Amino acid sequence: MKLEFSLKYLLLSIAIFLVEVLIATRLKDIFFVRAYLGDVIVVMLIYTLIKSFFKTDHNEKLILGILFFSFLVEFTQYFSIAEKLGFREGSLMYIIIGNSFSWIDILCYAAGCMMMFFLIKIKDFSFYGTR
Repeated sequence: MKLEFSLKYLLLSIAIFLVEVLIATRLKDIFFVRAYLGDVIVVMLIYTLIKSFFKTDHNEKLILGILFFSFLVEFTQYFSIAEKLGFREGSLMYIIIGNSFSWIDILCYAAGCMMMFFLIKIKDFSFYGTR
């Protein structure tokens, strides 16, 4: 990985982040969207955020790393790590780390990573061949 800024990926990251905020705030009553789609999209957000600041020729390895990271975060929820670290319920870090383990979330992260894999294979997910 090489440090290299990409405005295109940063703008895409901001757009995906805004979709996540929309899901969390306005679409929270639509169960499927809040419970599943947000978890599928969050791995895409992590991918685009990393690609905003780093250039890599190993996108598949990056996606695999994001998948393992997502699994790690989900498994820390099983052990209530946010509470053990002293974060109050409702605090930003408590929300980011999460508080409930779910096998369905694991499947959603895997689905999101598979979608990213297919997107980079179709068009290298790099805006028509430019980085």
